[in-house]
Amino acid sequence: MTTKTKWIIDTAHSEIGFKVKHMMISTVTGHFENFNATAESNNDDFIDADFNFSAQTASINTKNGDRDSHLKSDDFFNAEKYPELVFKSTSFDGEILVGNLTIRDITKEIKLDVDFNGIAIDPYGQTKAGFEATGTLNRKDFNLTWSAVTESGNIVVSDTVKLIINIQFIKKV
Repeated sequence: MTTKTKWIIDTAHSEIGFKVKHMMISTVTGHFENFNATAESNNDDFIDADFNFSAQTASINTKNGDRDSHLKSDDFFNAEKYPELVFKSTSFDGEILVGNLTIRDITKEIKLDVDFNGIAIDPYGQTKAGFEATGTLNRKDFNLTWSAVTESGNIVVSDTVKLIINIQFIKKV
């Protein structure tokens, strides 16, 4: 029986971000301030590792208080009723991470393109592993359905959300 290596997130060196088109002419970026992630691997290449991630929806930050309040409302995340979004992996082949993402009360499979940047030992003797992941999702698949159109016919918020995830894990000893 192989013992799985457990990894915990290094939040000081990680970011869970997203980008979405606004009125189809500019891009708004944001991230979650409060999140957690773990990984369990059988090997140093993380093939078939189990990845778990969660973020507190009320911690969304787009650097605009009014917009953040709107995103926390029932038009989008309904942070009061659904305080957390959760991702649980189902497979990882070294390049594609597949898993189930739950936002609000809806779970859908998503695929993320992943660059595994390797393992290194920091100046304090901690073993760390770094990943960069990107992907897209349709927000309406998760009941984030608020929509508006300007007088000229521009959609205010795109349905497509780009995910940009940079994570560094610390090996548990």
